[in-house]
Amino acid sequence: MGIFVNPGNVAFQVALNSEIYVDKTGLLNYTNRVMDTTSKFICNSRPRRFGKSITADMLTAYYGRGCDSKAMFSDLEIGKSVEFQWHLNQYDVIHLDIQWCLEPAGGAKRVLAYIAEKTIKELREYYPQKLPETIASLPESLSRINAATGKKFIVIIDEWDVLIRDEAADKQIQEEYINFLRGLFKGTEPTKYIQLAYLTGILPIKKVKTQSALNNFDEFTMLDAKIFADYIGFTESEVSELCQKYEVDFNDVKHWYDGYLLRGTQVYNPKAVVEILKWKQFQSYWSDTSSYEVVVPLINMDFDGLKTAIIEMLSGASVSVNVKSFQNDTVSFSNKDDVLTYLVHLGYLGYDQNKKMAFVPNEEIRQELTAAVESTKWNEFLSFQRESEELLDATLDMDSDTVAEKIEKIHMEYASAIQYNNENSLSSVLAIAYLSAMQYYFKPVREMPAGRGFADFVFLPKPEYAKNYPALVVELKWNKTAETAMQQIKEKKYPESVAHFSGDILLVAIDYDKKTKEHQCRIEVYKK
Repeated sequence: MGIFVNPGNVAFQVALNSEIYVDKTGLLNYTNRVMDTTSKFICNSRPRRFGKSITADMLTAYYGRGCDSKAMFSDLEIGKSVEFQWHLNQYDVIHLDIQWCLEPAGGAKRVLAYIAEKTIKELREYYPQKLPETIASLPESLSRINAATGKKFIVIIDEWDVLIRDEAADKQIQEEYINFLRGLFKGTEPTKYIQLAYLTGILPIKKVKTQSALNNFDEFTMLDAKIFADYIGFTESEVSELCQKYEVDFNDVKHWYDGYLLRGTQVYNPKAVVEILKWKQFQSYWSDTSSYEVVVPLINMDFDGLKTAIIEMLSGASVSVNVKSFQNDTVSFSNKDDVLTYLVHLGYLGYDQNKKMAFVPNEEIRQELTAAVESTKWNEFLSFQRESEELLDATLDMDSDTVAEKIEKIHMEYASAIQYNNENSLSSVLAIAYLSAMQYYFKPVREMPAGRGFADFVFLPKPEYAKNYPALVVELKWNKTAETAMQQIKEKKYPESVAHFSGDILLVAIDYDKKTKEHQCRIEVYKK
């Protein structure tokens, strides 16, 4: 076994040895199916802490020659497949971890030369007399071996985008790296010697103008996970089973760590779920492996509408995003949509592919983004927070007139970009108006099934505040009356949506009159 060529199955065994391991070997059914076809080039990008390295180690352990992984996989999902043993430990696997290579190579400028030199040296041990000493090109080496023996290779690159993200300002390094990848994977020769190629990192493949630098790759991303949706993060059913096993309240875990939406599949951050199951302490585990250093410069960029969009999403709303223009690097930002798209790839935002909208996925990320925004000391954000706090206080005091007045002021002064055209636009304004509520409440649930219909907004207090803060059931109306909205809350039994909540419940009815441009509000205590 070598460092890069057929490194064995030890790394994946470490994952299996862990107290909490969720079986994702079903992904191998897909890679087996596309083996040595035009779909054999795969780039699977996802945020930190979403199991990228474990997946790369799994592929290496399953396919790599020089080790026996039958016992390791036989009891897992892939072991049920009739093709299980057809591909098991049958191939020469080249596994490159670009992040790890930086240090032994002596820096980013030396990485490509280091990889080529060390990998070719290991290949000569497997294929003596096949590679002349004059060959220093890794793609040429693989081509020579294939021509002489007919052997094909599986190439796995973990943290493939490190040189794209960390060396964004060095165009020479980036160009050399892209050329290296093109030589390895693109063209007629690579189709001969590549059995399967699997790249994983945070970013999708770098674009050159409007085209992918490696346009022969199928991409599976946080924008469109395709059939990999079940293999990026933990699914809801997996988390539910784990919560039952470790005696942790699933609903609390859902509020804190759910929210990523991939092809209709609700996805949880694996690292966060594992930490809460181990320590049973609801908090943000995000900053353990990420930092504000990445986010603060992004949200501070001077693009029209960026700060408004961040505030809206922190309040629980979703915003439209055009993800097409992002160049999949960390320097080519041309508008707010590029920034928001990058935040989706980083995992700081979720993305609804059908609605083409971004949102803050859960309480953990909301806390991290709020802290990042507060560290920037936006004047408009600080002033907006004060207005929002006064609105929440008025709501809790059941001061209907002040609530109506504050919502109107927040719309006119802080959300002028949102035009009142219907109840949906009114909902957007209401969401950002209650931004300060996020300190005490979970992200509001929109259109929550309740009684005989759907409540417009439901705010549930976090467990630590449940004794002192009521749940809020909010209904919005357009060109009607607050009385009509309150009547609908009662007739359709919307409070049933929070029947499990043992504390007080406030019913909040809000109407907007298009002609007078005035709001009305009624607030009542729900009598159980």
